[in-house]
Amino acid sequence: MNETVSCVTHVICLFQQPTTNTVEEPLDLIRLSLDERIYVKMRNDRELRGRLHAYDQHLNMILGDVEETVTTVEIDEETYEELYKSTKRNIPMLFVRGDGVVLVAPPLRVG
Repeated sequence: MNETVSCVTHVICLFQQPTTNTVEEPLDLIRLSLDERIYVKMRNDRELRGRLHAYDQHLNMILGDVEETVTTVEIDEETYEELYKSTKRNIPMLFVRGDGVVLVAPPLRVG
């Protein structure tokens, strides 16, 4: 029970910290992205784009309005060429486990 309360308290404390724009450690960059859209590269060729609602020191995150892209590679049996196939889906709210996170960044801009 105490671990659950501690975890909830920690997430609440993240929201109550003073919102300064200074960057002193790597997680400060993620703090500056709270309530902004971010891009998350995951293991196993998954990519997420969504609004960051919360995070912790393990990079567990809660994302809203998420677009997930999963890329698979198939080999053409006749030509032996790699065929890339992307599948997309929209998820209203998603908990992301931090041990699968490879990269966190502002969303890629196409233009």
